[in-house]
Amino acid sequence: MNVIESAEHRDLRAAVARLAGRYGREYFATAVREGRHADELWEEAGKHGYLGVNLPEEYGGGGGGIAELALVLEELGAAGCPLLLMVVSPAICGTVIARFGTDEQKRAWLPGLASGTLKMAFGITEPDAGSNSHRLTTTARRDGTDWILNGRKVFISGVDAADATLIVGRTEDAGTGRLKPCLFVVGRDTPGFTRRSIAMELASPEKQFELLLDDVRLPAEALVGDEDAGLLQLFAGLNPERIMTAAFAIGMGRYAVTRAVDYARTRQVWDAPIGAHQAVAHPLARSHIELELARLMMYKAAHLYDAGDDAGAGEAANMAKYAAAEAAVRAVDQAVHTLGGNGLTAEYGLASLITAARVARVAPVSREMILNYVSHQTLGLPKSY
Repeated sequence: MNVIESAEHRDLRAAVARLAGRYGREYFATAVREGRHADELWEEAGKHGYLGVNLPEEYGGGGGGIAELALVLEELGAAGCPLLLMVVSPAICGTVIARFGTDEQKRAWLPGLASGTLKMAFGITEPDAGSNSHRLTTTARRDGTDWILNGRKVFISGVDAADATLIVGRTEDAGTGRLKPCLFVVGRDTPGFTRRSIAMELASPEKQFELLLDDVRLPAEALVGDEDAGLLQLFAGLNPERIMTAAFAIGMGRYAVTRAVDYARTRQVWDAPIGAHQAVAHPLARSHIELELARLMMYKAAHLYDAGDDAGAGEAANMAKYAAAEAAVRAVDQAVHTLGGNGLTAEYGLASLITAARVARVAPVSREMILNYVSHQTLGLPKSY
């Protein structure tokens, strides 16, 4: 990566790695066992400016872009302590508000999102629509100057820790009558806005929730951006989400490979360490290659996005997310296999990654939908739906 990373990026990577190394997988696992959030790591990362490295300097951010934020999350993951809410709070919500929010919304939210003192969740997925924005049933209608929201959301991360949730609803176009997506900031204590925890077999400090919006009344200023901008504003957040999911997966894969390599160097059952045998060494080498290739696509996507090429970034972000998820799943599987029975013990901290790695394949969009995107948008093949 030295060929394509600036000295500033290498310094940032090294600084985040040092911070993450002081916490590590055991800290993360302890937080999961105790049912608490990784607050200490989040707060320290915020104090160092890492959580808001992508947000505008005038609002307390680092003035960088998604490339820098993805770098931060990747290094946290490589140390075994990724912060899932980074995908949501600064990457999706912070980006959308920075690009489309009013001056008042920027002043209210961006400094806190940059420092980590405020957190925001993101609500798009629904029980019967998944992330298909064309089938969302959460609706927003005008009532005087207010908005009234009704609907349900599922698999929304970190709502219990968030000060507000950026909700994707749909409003009726006055000209065509068709529904179009719009974004609203809903405070956690807003009347009619309730949450229910979803039991997950996933080892993560961040919990998943189902949300119910029952006649949630919001003032006009809760609308983010232009109600006619529709998909433009939505994908301003979804492309960073895909890039950050790739960073999450790549960091996880790097952690798994590092643990397996350390074990293979020293584990000896015959005359040489098991890492000397090609049946052990080659699969780990292949995983390393796959992770490096996925990382290159991730940074291509991030740089395209930061340069303002939303169309190019959309294609690359989907490809990066696909490649990173596949690489992470194979890396974790191979790491566990390298350690044998030890790979399933709590001591080595790899078994819990089996489920975590699968998440990157299905969220925020499944690998099959990414293949649909590439086949239609890139290759020009016809749709079957």
